[in-house]
Amino acid sequence: MNQPTNKRTGKRIAIGARPPANPHAEAWVRQGDADGSHKGDLYSARLTLDITPAMRSRIKVLAFTQGVTVAELLRAVLEREFPEKSP
Repeated sequence: MNQPTNKRTGKRIAIGARPPANPHAEAWVRQGDADGSHKGDLYSARLTLDITPAMRSRIKVLAFTQGVTVAELLRAVLEREFPEKSP
């Protein structure tokens, strides 16, 4: 296997061993697993619809002013309009 070379100097670059794992860093990365919020599990279906650029702008501005993402805003609207249990 060829070692990588630095294009400017033509010198070979040694690739060292992988640094040892930091248990604190790994715990931080995995902390999302503990709270049970797996967005992929909750929101696994994708919905695509065509809207006008003006409506898209209004939605984005409203989401920004409310401090939420567009996805969060639209999920709330859809949940309100289409509740899981109908009256």
